[in-house]
Amino acid sequence: MSTGAIFEIAVGVALLAAAVWLYRKGAREDAKHGSQGAVLLFVVAAILLIHGLGGLDYRPSPSELEALRS
Repeated sequence: MSTGAIFEIAVGVALLAAAVWLYRKGAREDAKHGSQGAVLLFVVAAILLIHGLGGLDYRPSPSELEALRS
């Protein structure tokens, strides 16, 4: 794992923790409405974690590799 990927995962975890805190804070203040900011933080954290863990890396299929060799 590269330093950038580790940093990306750390930021993703921090954003996830902030989203949970913000969402719970909003639930205490108004039980009927959620926090739109918390949901946005959840989405950004999920994208960062997926990318940092390599879920969006390009992995060519064997047929693509064979086409490149030809």
